[in-house]
Amino acid sequence: MRVLLVEDEDRIASFVQKGLSAAGYTVERVTTGAEAAARASSREFDLAILDLGLPDMDGRDVLRGWRDRGLRVPVVILTARGEVHDLVEGLELGADDYLTKPFAFDELLARIRARLRPRAGAETATVRFRDIDLDLRTRRVTVGERSVELAPREFGLLEAFLRNPGHVLSREQLLSRVWGYDFDPRSNLVDVYVGYLRRKLGDGYIETVRGAGYRLRPEA
Repeated sequence: MRVLLVEDEDRIASFVQKGLSAAGYTVERVTTGAEAAARASSREFDLAILDLGLPDMDGRDVLRGWRDRGLRVPVVILTARGEVHDLVEGLELGADDYLTKPFAFDELLARIRARLRPRAGAETATVRFRDIDLDLRTRRVTVGERSVELAPREFGLLEAFLRNPGHVLSREQLLSRVWGYDFDPRSNLVDVYVGYLRRKLGDGYIETVRGAGYRLRPEA
């Protein structure tokens, strides 16, 4: 799947590009509305992520131009503008979704998958590893025969682990995926929430890899 990223802020663009590339997407970035208008006209993309605050024009004008030319690629607006009228206007111009900054990467990824699902075919709603089942639609988690109640951040953390079974995930990776690009990498949030998750899942699931991060153990 090919994604066009229209974003002039280097920090945010790098954060999104790295995350989407790790999730299996091919990402091309442009930084201006003029580049976006020219590049998207090739119709080679499956989805566009569009910032509204571009240096040369308003992102809404870019979107309006795309739709006027018949470009029907799904568009997710990514912007610092959080007012209701901005949201309404963006959707009325033809955006498919709207996410305000700051944001957590996993929320952006979930919205992208939702917009691509009709074109890419149905995606399984359940992620499994060992005897852990995580239902993405109902937000229900079971460990063996036991139902486990997770807070939203705990759920996001577990999903990140389940999508990378056996792989070591650094604290920085987990922080950006679950909490968003604007959190201080020196924060101990990841360690605190891994502790919460361990208590709820039970022993033998999440192990610490000294100096590297955490991973799900392939077996007990």
